[in-house]
Amino acid sequence: MDTSLFDYDLPESSIAQAPIEPRDSSRLLDSRNLSDHTFADLPTLLDPGDLVVVNSTRVRKARLVGSKADSGGRAELLLLDGIGSRWRAMVKPARRLRSGSVLDFDGIKAIVVDGPAKGLVTVDLSADGDLEERIEEVGEIPLPPYYKSQLADPERYQTMFAKSLGSAAAPTAALHFTPAVVDALATRHIELTQVDLTVGIDTFRPIDAPDLDDHEIHSESFEVSDVAAEAVARCRKRGGRVVAVGTTTVRALESAATGGRLVETRTGSTDLFITPGYRFEVVDLLVTNFHVPKSSLVVMIAAFMGSEWRSTYEHALDAGYRFLSFGDAMLAQRS
Repeated sequence: MDTSLFDYDLPESSIAQAPIEPRDSSRLLDSRNLSDHTFADLPTLLDPGDLVVVNSTRVRKARLVGSKADSGGRAELLLLDGIGSRWRAMVKPARRLRSGSVLDFDGIKAIVVDGPAKGLVTVDLSADGDLEERIEEVGEIPLPPYYKSQLADPERYQTMFAKSLGSAAAPTAALHFTPAVVDALATRHIELTQVDLTVGIDTFRPIDAPDLDDHEIHSESFEVSDVAAEAVARCRKRGGRVVAVGTTTVRALESAATGGRLVETRTGSTDLFITPGYRFEVVDLLVTNFHVPKSSLVVMIAAFMGSEWRSTYEHALDAGYRFLSFGDAMLAQRS
């Protein structure tokens, strides 16, 4: 399938450059009838018995800025995922790096083990004391490259559900939630549960391949707990709908699907690439932000909504909705 089918013109003026306060005052487009709301209205747009599922991942201070040991030149790593001391990371500049190159990040030593290839390296990290603690001390929250402002409080890039440390980006659809929204869901007898998916490179990387079949999507670790699986089962029993908050939640739920519109308890990794023609087994409704052109996220939206995704995006642009990470949201129904 031609990647250009998922392109659209995104004016720079439509990219949100500041988070809105309070969080639930952001706009919410109901794509089912192209009606305009605020996010605080979400509970009234859902039905009693529905189940809202959010991603509980927390963003790591994964951006390390330092220098090359041999030349003193600037070096930057964006840590994506790792086990122990071995990490996969985006690096810049990648030129003149090779296996054995040493980088220093304020007491964190990084030795290139493999790469660079397409801007990715495998590095071995070491530090005095606990490595994870040192990363949190010297690292920075990795804001998206299209976000040109600075956050007064880095916690503004964390959701109210964030607890499982590990992501390189926030599950941005859940940034709109407040305790008041959660309380309103409960008042309307709408259940809420959590899954976990570690957000990685494909959340913000455009598709370079001209054909979707040639795009390599990277795996991300996820967990669907007993509690989440039981919540989905209860939802089905009472005739409710599963409402995924964010594309990362969709990937987690669909990766744990068992058939019969249910999920099983599962921990592992997923490289599920959802493209048009995919048959959704679990998710009925989707709350999501507006995404980067020609990204795997737009491809998933097209798979979920069908051809209506484009007219919905056009309406959002015409109506002045704010796009990308700190932008507004939409509520979409599976086609």
